[in-house]
Amino acid sequence: MSQILLIDDDAQLGGPLTTYLARYDMQLSHALSPSAGMACLQAKAFDAVILDLMLPERDGFAVCRDIRQSSDIPILMLTARGDVTDRVVGLEMGADDYLPKPFDPRELVARLHSITRRASPSALAGGVIDLGDLRIDRHQRSAVCGGQTLALTTAEFDILALLASRPGQVLSRDEILNTLHGHSTEVFSRAVDITVSRLRKKLQPLDAIKTVRHVGYMLTLRPSP
Repeated sequence: MSQILLIDDDAQLGGPLTTYLARYDMQLSHALSPSAGMACLQAKAFDAVILDLMLPERDGFAVCRDIRQSSDIPILMLTARGDVTDRVVGLEMGADDYLPKPFDPRELVARLHSITRRASPSALAGGVIDLGDLRIDRHQRSAVCGGQTLALTTAEFDILALLASRPGQVLSRDEILNTLHGHSTEVFSRAVDITVSRLRKKLQPLDAIKTVRHVGYMLTLRPSP
């Protein structure tokens, strides 16, 4: 059974959502504040976090950033206003997906299945991709650059693994969007750029990803002989 953590100050949301998710073999834990949510994450292993944007103590952006400092757990952010800017900022903080409130619980389940499936060890075809200074293990969902293990979010690893599986080939944003499972072209086209920008920073000083203007991105590294 998948373990899901909901961080949302709406006390009325937890009960019905717990009952609904149980039908899909998901067990929900509900934290009403950021501090309670962070305590839950330290005390128990979860498969995904549902994180509300509007919270007491501090907003969901800050909580997402704090989670990302120590964990690559999939994060689904809830945005009450459905504002494009809020969604983009959430993605910049490291969220894997977003869902505007009010939401259909069926869509919530679909998105949870998507981000947890992508985070599972079997989500991608197995094998190690060795590109010299960059080594990607798709079984372990890990990447090592210059001898250092990279701390990658689910989306970052998925895009890096996709680019590495076709080195030297230009991948369009549409192809990369399919990896992110985006539903809003406006937001997720921007999400590709955001994720690639974060990847570039984490890969430094290695200059591995080239932008092909008006088309997409390409991994410039070549497989080791």
